Amino acid sequence: MPSPDWAGAGPATASEDAEKDARLLQMSKMEAVGRLAGGVAHDFNNLLTAILGYANLVLDELGTDHPSRPDVEQIQHAAESAATLTRQLLAFSRRQVLQPEILDLNQVVGNIESLLRRLVGEQTRFVTEFAPAVGRIYADQGQLEQVLMNLTINARDAMERGGTLSIATSDCTVTPEFARQHRGLVPGEYVVLQVSDTGVGMEAHVVEHLFEPFFTTKRRGQGTGLGLATVYGIIKQSGGYVAVDTQVGKGTIFRIYLPHTHLEQQLPVEVRGHSRPARGSETILLVEDQPEVRAIARTILSRQGYRIIEADSGVAALDFVKSQDEPIDMLLTDVIMPILGGQDLAREVQVLRPGVRVLFASGYTDDVLVQQGVLQPGAEWIQKPFTKESLSQKVRSVLDGGAGVVDASLIP
Repeated sequence: MPSPDWAGAGPATASEDAEKDARLLQMSKMEAVGRLAGGVAHDFNNLLTAILGYANLVLDELGTDHPSRPDVEQIQHAAESAATLTRQLLAFSRRQVLQPEILDLNQVVGNIESLLRRLVGEQTRFVTEFAPAVGRIYADQGQLEQVLMNLTINARDAMERGGTLSIATSDCTVTPEFARQHRGLVPGEYVVLQVSDTGVGMEAHVVEHLFEPFFTTKRRGQGTGLGLATVYGIIKQSGGYVAVDTQVGKGTIFRIYLPHTHLEQQLPVEVRGHSRPARGSETILLVEDQPEVRAIARTILSRQGYRIIEADSGVAALDFVKSQDEPIDMLLTDVIMPILGGQDLAREVQVLRPGVRVLFASGYTDDVLVQQGVLQPGAEWIQKPFTKESLSQKVRSVLDGGAGVVDASLIP
């Protein structure tokens, strides 16, 4: 496979060193913004859990002809839109849940080519150029489709009077020399997705902020500034790299580098249905330090028939378990809490009450929680904001199945 013809060779000049330092500074800034964005998304998810949950409950009580139903549906719709924004922030901060599989990039692009053509409209010439038999990649197909749509929309908006949008795929070997000039890119074999347009292009000061969340050059009301931030987060979390070449008045080229994979194709996992309805009568110890989240979870589960014991902290929950002999069938606990977090609480409760099921809830995502050592791999959890349906079904599934039992030997 060919190497990039722009890789260059030889010792770095002073200007090249300065450019590398500038890139490193920009990467550090992006990492800091990502951590902030992920934290904001986590806190916002707590609020959305309450808003969505109560909207669901009110809709259950209102008939289809009730005059207030449209108002409540608008509240639900607004909360769902806000949840979409938090997912985009989690994508940028690389804290979303991916479902990777072995993919042929040519097929991924081909599957949504007709949709992309409709997005750009008839006044834009749409061209594709697929390299034959490109290498396989290991990525989340839905997220890659999101990347393609975001880049296509960005290109369309840069060509208000029409132009040419080109999407191409190719294999590429990244040399050590090229990797040294592009911090974050590792030498090796890649599949490259290239999206180029003949639009207005961008000035250098715009490129510096291009992937930052909420940064946009579009007019007010025409964009959230999260499209390219989402692209950046998805590709980085997938082990890839994003490069941008642009010139004012001559257009822009985005090159997405996705590493080859040598994994074998995995067999699909059998999906098992719930063995019982979402209702139940078991006793659940609910531990959540955010009052609004605790209240909606209690209301949802109580209406499903469960007996709920509440605690506003891990310490209070552990004191209850130690001092009371009441049977507990499940521990439903937030993960991140002061003094005694959910994972440590689960370990203590399992020692005192062997066999108790455990379900974690968090506004973060499972990959971040596992990487930080907060959750052991395979632990059962539900992400905020959850709905009445998702919480009820998850609780029933954990109570009925063999999952949800914490293996204390795996906890540091």
